[in-house]
Amino acid sequence: MLRVAVRWNWRPMASLPLTAFTRQPLHTLNPRPRFRSFKLFCRPCCSAVAQTSHPLSGDVDRYLRCSLPEKSPLRVAVLVSGGVDSSVALRLLHAAGHSCTAFYLKIWFQEDFENFWSECPWEEDLKYAKAVCNQVDVPLEVVHLTDEYWNNVVSYLIEEYSSGRTPNPDVLCNTRIKFGAFLDAIGGMGFDYVASGHYANVIHPCADLRNEPSVLELSQDMVKDQTYFLSHLSQSQLKRLLFPLGCIPKDEVRRLATKFDLPNKDRKDSQGICFLGKIRFSEFVARHIGEKEGIILEAETGDFLGEHRGFWFYTIGQRQGLRLPGGPWYVVEKDVKNNVVFVSRNYFSFDKRRRVFRVGSLKWLNGLPPGQTSQLRCKVRHGPGFYDCSLQMEVEGDGQDHSAVVCISEDDQGLAAGQFAAFYEEEHA
Repeated sequence: MLRVAVRWNWRPMASLPLTAFTRQPLHTLNPRPRFRSFKLFCRPCCSAVAQTSHPLSGDVDRYLRCSLPEKSPLRVAVLVSGGVDSSVALRLLHAAGHSCTAFYLKIWFQEDFENFWSECPWEEDLKYAKAVCNQVDVPLEVVHLTDEYWNNVVSYLIEEYSSGRTPNPDVLCNTRIKFGAFLDAIGGMGFDYVASGHYANVIHPCADLRNEPSVLELSQDMVKDQTYFLSHLSQSQLKRLLFPLGCIPKDEVRRLATKFDLPNKDRKDSQGICFLGKIRFSEFVARHIGEKEGIILEAETGDFLGEHRGFWFYTIGQRQGLRLPGGPWYVVEKDVKNNVVFVSRNYFSFDKRRRVFRVGSLKWLNGLPPGQTSQLRCKVRHGPGFYDCSLQMEVEGDGQDHSAVVCISEDDQGLAAGQFAAFYEEEHA
């Protein structure tokens, strides 16, 4: 169970402003809507899907377990990006008999990088999103969250990198924008749930147990699983979400895209930080933090090896971009005060291994820590790998558990301050 998301060297998150959003053609809607209550449901069983009264194609029925066909019709706000995953999620919800409205989040800050682009980077995404929606007559609205994204994610990243830490923008984007500012904006529009193309699963309690917490569960595809990126959500956010792809492996999603004849069925998956698009990360850092000449030293000997443009261009474990002869070299330490980057060719040596680290900002998804903390699993980065681990809670002066010491079962060389760690108990959060 994914019990908590934490970040090293944590600072409190800023509150999210509400936003306005627009339909094509654009017009302003209620900027300060109120939230509404939602129906709660148990995990659907195969028989429930089979007995739905909606005219579904038999070839698609078996993919609808995470789309709640037995609860249709629900009003669902579906986040679409123009990519295959969110498009298939939309079509599955539509096939399950729900009333869907699609939303495209416009978060590009192109004015700040206009010289880097020959064309607007979001236009192609929006074109595909429109084409997918037009196939099944689903309305599409464009939500402008550029300012919210800058204030709550990008500025935070700049501050973290400037301090020598390694933040995760995808975790912040989900918490503060997709399921933060966006949820606030549509709170008064009467949607039962918000859905996206994430590879994860949410299990909600039955109607007669509506005060029980919802649970974030691993997806069926462990390689694509995105529960790590969703691990900092609050319980109030989790209760409003649906992830139709949580029950489907990625190769099946691609096959569904072909079956639905989606306009983007052959489109490649997006890579990298969500707001950068065609901008290289080094260009983004140089523009917003600048450059400051520093030196690169060998960690073991202190020998001078070269110069760099600023420690904020590097993270622990980095190998690419060092441009040093005689490698491979790996970044193993940063002296933030003196702008020194330490590298080593012996990255996997015994003295650089770590099994113990401290985490802060404990955020238990069900509001309480697990009954036992000695037999958990954790992820320290996105991917299919887990560590067996134990937590030793640390009680501070106010009597609250604000931090913990984590002991993992295997060595990890890539731990860096600012990362998130997600903890699991079996498959659940």
